[in-house]
Amino acid sequence: MAGRTGELRVEVTPPWPFRLPRRGGMDGVTRVRGGVLERLLHHPGPDGDDPVVVRVAQPARDRVVFGAAAASGSRAAAAWAIERMRFALGVDDDHRAFYARFRDDPLIGAAVRAQPGLRLRRRPLPFEALAWAITEQLIEYVRAAAIQRRIVVGLGRRCPRTGLRDLPSPARLAAQAPALLRGYDLADKRAVALVRAAREVAAGRIDLDGPDHEAAWRRLRRIPEIGPWTVEVVALLGHGRMDQLPAGDLAYRKLVGRLLTGDPRARVDEADVRRFFAPYAPWTGLAAAYALRAAAPGMRAVAAAA
Repeated sequence: MAGRTGELRVEVTPPWPFRLPRRGGMDGVTRVRGGVLERLLHHPGPDGDDPVVVRVAQPARDRVVFGAAAASGSRAAAAWAIERMRFALGVDDDHRAFYARFRDDPLIGAAVRAQPGLRLRRRPLPFEALAWAITEQLIEYVRAAAIQRRIVVGLGRRCPRTGLRDLPSPARLAAQAPALLRGYDLADKRAVALVRAAREVAAGRIDLDGPDHEAAWRRLRRIPEIGPWTVEVVALLGHGRMDQLPAGDLAYRKLVGRLLTGDPRARVDEADVRRFFAPYAPWTGLAAAYALRAAAPGMRAVAAAA
């Protein structure tokens, strides 16, 4: 990955096996070209958001190279963007304790040994996790990803030099009429919920980026159509809380139903899913992703790993 004018470069030695994703996401905001992952982010500031292009390469198994350049030339903005992508990719995650505890587990042990470097697909920013979780409520992921792409193209931010796109800001989404989002195939209740959530975040009444995650989750729950599943997706994929699990996810309800009853058509409720994965605390979110790989590789949950 060649250096660029004003680019901040950081080399990281992952503490645990890591492999850079080979493909971009279905929402169209992450791109992989020539083995280099690229993402456009926007650093928030008093004078407006500063666009930052981040590039990530893995020239060796034990070396990951991050490069970032902000439109303003700000090294602080570039450093922020690198930190956010390090979080999203999980390059600094150390799963040693998890591996030692569950490598011989009857359900997930074989998958843990076979894929020790499995990572959850996090989002760089909690608001991104929230917005996309709302679009993914009660529909299949492929259809949700199509809605996300329409939102990114219609309302998102673009870097003309690279062609990369980012999600719209909370303020931009907050200013939209739900009818516009319905035009992107988002259901009426979900469109209203997305606009309301964006308004709360843009106004600062919900601080998703602050240290008090639980307070933000409680405030989110006050918005109609935002329930436990959506909040737990934000917790797991937006805040990196592996002690959280979107237990209402249909893939987990079907998986646990099948494991408990032997009936491939069985489904259990959220409480059953929570009880089933309770022994894996405080890594319930990661353990559940391994369980999908181990017991039902064809199933997909919103928190499935890369």
